[in-house]
Amino acid sequence: MNEIKCLIVDDEPIAAQVIKSYLDKLDTFTPVETCENALQAFEYLQSNQVDLMFLDIQMPKITGLEFLKTLQNPPKVIIVTAYREFAFEGFELDVVDYLLKPVSFERFLKSINKFNNLDNMTASSNLDQKKIPGSGGESIWVRADRKNVKIKLEDINYIEGLKDYVKIYVRNGLIISKMPMKNMEKILPSKGFIRIHRSYLIPISKISAFNNEGIEIDAAILPIGKMYKESVIRYLEGYI
Repeated sequence: MNEIKCLIVDDEPIAAQVIKSYLDKLDTFTPVETCENALQAFEYLQSNQVDLMFLDIQMPKITGLEFLKTLQNPPKVIIVTAYREFAFEGFELDVVDYLLKPVSFERFLKSINKFNNLDNMTASSNLDQKKIPGSGGESIWVRADRKNVKIKLEDINYIEGLKDYVKIYVRNGLIISKMPMKNMEKILPSKGFIRIHRSYLIPISKISAFNNEGIEIDAAILPIGKMYKESVIRYLEGYI
C-alpha cells in the first residue's frame, strides 16, 4: 500500500503526541509533521503534500475550522477536539470524522477505517453522480435502476442513507441509488440542505415543524442525531 502522509495540527503537545503514537502503530500512515497552530500548518502545506490532517479546533490566532475554510484544496481531515458543539460545522466542511478528546486507540482506528473506505471509494468512483453543468444546482443526476436519473432539487423531500445506498424520497415516489451519504452531500448544493442525522439529509425548504427531538417533513418525522442536535437546532432557529 502507498504511504499516507499525515499532518498533526494541535497546540496541546500531549494531545498531538497521542495521535502521533497511534499513527506510529500503523504501517502505512506516517506522521510527517506536527504544527502548534494553523499558521504553521498553512506554511507547511504551501510546500508539502499531505494526505490526511488531524486538526484541533481551539487554537491561538485562528481556529481549526476557520483555517480549513481558507484552504482551496485541503487534504482529508479528521477533527480532534474537546468541543462537541462544532461537530455539525465540521461535517459541513466534509471532514472524514470528528474525534473527541481524550481519544482512545479503538475510536482512532474507526476514523482510520473511515478514511480508508473513503479513499478506496474515491479511487474506484466512475463519477456516476454529477451536477448538470450550467444548471445552478437546480437538478442532479444519480445512477439508479441501471440508468442515469435526473432529479430536480425542488422535488426532493428528504434523503435517507443505508450503508452504501441512499433512498431519495421525491414528490412522486422513491429513488434508490448505490452511493454513500457522503457522496450524496457532495453533489448537492452547500446551501439549502442540512445533515440532521448520520442517516438523514434534508432540504430546509421542506421543513414544516421541528423541535429538539425531530423534524417534520410532510407526513414523516425524522430524528435529529445526538451529535448533530445542538448545531442543527441553532442553525434552524436562525431561519425563524
